[in-house]
Amino acid sequence: MKTSSTENVDLGMRSCSESKDLLTSHTGSTFYSSSRSVSIWTSEPRTAWETYHKPIIVMSVGGAFFLLGVILTGLYFAQITKKTCNVLGPAFLSIGMMFLVFGLVWLPILKEKQRQKSVSRHFRNQKPPSFFHL
Repeated sequence: MKTSSTENVDLGMRSCSESKDLLTSHTGSTFYSSSRSVSIWTSEPRTAWETYHKPIIVMSVGGAFFLLGVILTGLYFAQITKKTCNVLGPAFLSIGMMFLVFGLVWLPILKEKQRQKSVSRHFRNQKPPSFFHL
């Protein structure tokens, strides 16, 4: 009996070619391949936008909410409109301030993280002194 590498041999419920397909198929989803965890394992440096885009977006949204809250609160105290500005003005002020502070605190955390990565990368690439070798 002549056997070839493309012959399907029953392995229980699956044939040999199906088993090879399962082993060679990519089991990771596209969500994980586009996540930020991929960049942790690469040695290429990240640009400033890649590092700081999330806190910048959070601060921009917070600034927009804060500005809207200032406008609505100003309209309430100017007695132009009273129904919606009574509640929404202070709500947008507080939400906007919360997002602004969150983004402003996030920036130094990312800077410190970036500094620690560069220091650890420096020590990892540094060779030990030759007098330690026996």
